[in-house]
Amino acid sequence: MTKVLYITAHPHDETASYSMAVAKAFIDTYKQVNSDHEIITIDLYKEEIPYIDVDVFNGWGKLQSGQAFEALSTDEKAKVGRLSELCEQFISADKYIFVTPLWNFSFPPIMKAYIDAVAVAGKTFKYTAQGPIGLLTDKKALHIQARGGIYSEGPAAQMEMGHRYLDIIMQFFGVPSFEGLFVEGHNAMPEKAGEIKENAIARAKDLAHTF
Repeated sequence: MTKVLYITAHPHDETASYSMAVAKAFIDTYKQVNSDHEIITIDLYKEEIPYIDVDVFNGWGKLQSGQAFEALSTDEKAKVGRLSELCEQFISADKYIFVTPLWNFSFPPIMKAYIDAVAVAGKTFKYTAQGPIGLLTDKKALHIQARGGIYSEGPAAQMEMGHRYLDIIMQFFGVPSFEGLFVEGHNAMPEKAGEIKENAIARAKDLAHTF
């Protein structure tokens, strides 16, 4: 069975967020088209996503030195164990749908923490004599992102770092297909906000049939 991770990084739901509204239209349509697929929703604002801190480094160090997991402290066990769970869940999936707003030219920090959790040598990539090689070569991914301004063209395009970062990470992981679905300009052109949103929702529903 195809497994899809629907990963959202927004404190609001679809009633207050353009990215979440467009994403909901996408995932609802996707479920209708692919009723036999397993959809796993990961709301990063509600999940436990450990930051890589001193406990994590200490725990990893103990494991790498040959110590058993039971030798870790309580905090080290909790954080290292949770990071391992997140990574194993990620590599077990076939498709990824990332949903974020554009905040300060990037995405909410909880998304970076999640990427750090799943960027694990030997799991999502490996080091070789020729350099790092991605291991997720049979996956595909989509990023749904809301941008209040226009970042798809002109000088502002170079300022957008959220989608570009995910693009680089997906390449690093070896994911061969990574698409972007953007809803943008609704803050810059509030008089057209409704139209912009509805057009993005329509595109999302169309894309759900082919993703």
